[in-house]
Amino acid sequence: MTGLDKILKQIVNEAENKSKKIISEAEKEAQKIKQTAQKEAAKQCDIIELKNKNDVKDTIERAKSAAELQKRRTVLDAKQQIITETIDKAYKLLFKLPDDQYFRIVLQIIKKYILKEDGEIIFSSKDLKRLPSDFQEKINELVKDKKVSLKISKQSRKIDGGFILVYGDIEQNCSFNALFDSARERLQDKVHGLLFS
Repeated sequence: MTGLDKILKQIVNEAENKSKKIISEAEKEAQKIKQTAQKEAAKQCDIIELKNKNDVKDTIERAKSAAELQKRRTVLDAKQQIITETIDKAYKLLFKLPDDQYFRIVLQIIKKYILKEDGEIIFSSKDLKRLPSDFQEKINELVKDKKVSLKISKQSRKIDGGFILVYGDIEQNCSFNALFDSARERLQDKVHGLLFS
């Protein structure tokens, strides 16, 4: 082997050793980078997983809250429907009462709404036809203490039931429809208390 060959062989050996050393150091550095990247990835995965768990928890809480609100609305709507139906049934029941009970209620309403002046009471044509024969006398008994006159009119009005009180130019609508409408909120509260308390 010539001197040149020896030098070349030595250069090649040194280059191989150096390259092995560089490759070994690069592999170690790559391993460190890989481990750091894996740790960082695991850390990021934990953060993402925790965020997802929190997001899922928040979503579940919002869904529960929305479901509870919807449940309350549904129950409230059902209660309101029951109350309305109960009031409507009570209203319709008035027209199914026997005449004596019906006109006893009418007398109670007259007593509540009469004024201290002479007036006239107007019924529907249906009620006018079925008035008890002594009804004017019963009205007279009601107004006796007030020392006024309240006469049954021979005219009729197109009302569902109940009556209209007329004092000169002033009319007071005491038809059942008007009375129920004006007392609807109070009736709803009363029915709610009876059914749901």
